[in-house]
This record gives sequence, C-alpha cells and structure tokens, in this order.
Amino acid sequence: MMLSEETSAVRPQKQTRFNGAKLVWMLKGSPLTVTGAVIIVLMLLMMIFSPWLATHDPNAIDLTARLLPPSAAHWFGTDEVGRDLFSRVLVGSQQSILAGLVVVAIAGMIGSLLGCLSGVLGGRADAIIMRIMDIMLSIPSLVLTMALAAALGPSLFNAMLAIAIVRIPFYVRLARGQALVVRQYTYVQAAKTFGASRWHLISWHILRNSLPPLIVQASLDIGSAILMAATLGFIGLGAQQPSAEWGAMVANGRNYVLDQWWYCAFPGAAILLTAV
Repeated sequence: MMLSEETSAVRPQKQTRFNGAKLVWMLKGSPLTVTGAVIIVLMLLMMIFSPWLATHDPNAIDLTARLLPPSAAHWFGTDEVGRDLFSRVLVGSQQSILAGLVVVAIAGMIGSLLGCLSGVLGGRADAIIMRIMDIMLSIPSLVLTMALAAALGPSLFNAMLAIAIVRIPFYVRLARGQALVVRQYTYVQAAKTFGASRWHLISWHILRNSLPPLIVQASLDIGSAILMAATLGFIGLGAQQPSAEWGAMVANGRNYVLDQWWYCAFPGAAILLTAV
C-alpha cells in the first residue's frame, strides 16, 4: 500500500505535444479569440485587395476638389490638395497593417529564439540575456521607441525596426518561461538522454511546444504595433509624405479638424478599429 502511494505521488503529469488541431480546438472555445481572428482576416483581405477597391488614385491631386465633405463622389471626402480620402485610407492599410505584421514577425522570431536559448542554456548566458532585457523594460516603451526612431531617421522601415526592438523583451520573457517548463517534460528529457543537441531540443521540442502563448502574444501585439507606427507617423518619425499612412494623415488633418472633421475622423477610425 505504501509503495503504491509513493508511486502515484512521483508519477509525472501527462504532457502533450503542440499540434494544429489542438490550437483550433482552443480557438473554438474562445469567442473573443475567434472574433479577433476574423477581424485580422478582414484586415488582411482589405490590405491585399485595397488597390482594386480604391475608387480613385490615392495620390491624384485635384485642387478644384479641396476639402470636400463626404459625398457620393468622395465617400470619405477629400484632403487639402483634393486627394480622395477613402482611397488613401484603403491604400494606407497596406502600410499600417504591414507594419504591424513585420514588427510582430521580427520581434517574435528574435525574442522567441533568445528566450528559448536563455531557458535552455541557463547560467551566465541566461543572466546576461535577462539583465539586458530588464534594462530595456525599465525604460518606458514609447520613450525608447521614439529615441530609436529618431536615431535611425524618419522612415516607415526605421519606425518598424525601432518598434520591433522595443517589443523583443516581452517575447524573450514569455519564451524563457515556457522553455523552463517544457524542458522538464518527459519526452524532452528522453531526447536529451539519447544525445540530441541543444539546437535540436530548442527547434524541435521546446520552441514548437511554446507556440500557443507566443501566438496569443503576437496577435495582441499586432494592434499595439499598428498604433505605435501611427504614433510615430503622427509626430513625423514614421512614414513621410506623400505616403498614405494613417498616422501621417491624422497629423495633416489636425489643422482642419474644427471645420473639416472628416480629414482626421476616417483615418483615426481606421487606426481605432485595427488597434482595438
């Protein structure tokens, strides 16, 4: 009886490997997650098909149609040089949404790899990596992003790079925590016993089984990255004119916000819908 109790006490918990079917099942059980996924898909479709959905050339100037209100001819009105705002908002989705996806891709890949390395290697490597991440996290994200963007120079690419660098520590901490748990699983210990290299353990076991929380973090970061890119565009550190980037459009429209409300309202609404 005593032996049976001891055996049950040390029996390891069942660990399951990550697979796509399990992820789909998890998503189906969360209505908010499904709603977010649908919104992301709609944004991607809008980004892909925006050149064909645009009713006008987004960069065509018509000084005879300056600052016109929304109408059948111009659904979102026009800007100070007569450009159609509906077409510019649609085409601008390519830059804004692409910025969010690129930021998440860069930060997610680098941060996940560093986090897994930190969790698996341990010791001095773990201490050095995490101290660097702690220093980055101690600085307010917006301040650090603006400083990096200003140092790199005003452009959309540099803005995306600055945002990605600032987001890396969040993925490092999350991936490290997952690696510390997954590396204790039975099948990981078995692979290590049979001589699997550290790189094999990280790429084929630890990183793959750390994906679910990393995917959730990435989906949440897309909106934050879009909002941050729009913020940098608003203050002149992101996309430059005549680029149809949402933040830059809001910055240009703020001078007309009292009389021509549509100039700021529609690009701002696009940022709100995608970021939230």
